Amino acid sequence: MSSASTSAADPELLRRAQNGDEAAFGSLMRAHYEPIFRLVYSIVRNEHDARDVCQEVWLAVWKQLPGFRGEAKFTTWLHPIAVRRSVDHLRKRRRWYDRFLPFSNGDDSVASVPEPVTTEDARSQSEGNERAERLKRVLDSLPPKHRAVLALREVQGLSYEEIARATGIPSGTVMSRLYHARRLLAQKLKEQP
Repeated sequence: MSSASTSAADPELLRRAQNGDEAAFGSLMRAHYEPIFRLVYSIVRNEHDARDVCQEVWLAVWKQLPGFRGEAKFTTWLHPIAVRRSVDHLRKRRRWYDRFLPFSNGDDSVASVPEPVTTEDARSQSEGNERAERLKRVLDSLPPKHRAVLALREVQGLSYEEIARATGIPSGTVMSRLYHARRLLAQKLKEQP
């Protein structure tokens, strides 16, 4: 089903899913899974954790769906659930690290092995990999509240008002957090070797 036809079918799918139709809920989930995964991943910055958080998000959606009144778009209702679960995951992980692994550097990701390249491409790929790794380190070091609004704006392309609804904070706070997130990102990129 294309995303255009899925969007048109959302009200009917929502109604059926709200009445306990698991097939309709499955269709809704398939239609919205990838954008929600990208949002969650942009906050938690780890693929395995993002998949776990997405499972929690969709379980929460299934439980809360009967309460969805349809006053806003489904995605507007869905984004705050994903953001809250992502930030909660980061808080839990941070507490676990602080308690059990105080010596950890917080880097729990597994580096991928690059594919072999020709000699002439090696330098440009190496520089690109270094820039990407540097950006990843800097993004990972941002506080979750800044990373969340940055992801909603830059990855999801939401407006300030949509971000405010998704996070439950005023638009002015969204603008402030985005400003500080971008400033902090630029500052940390300058400081990184």
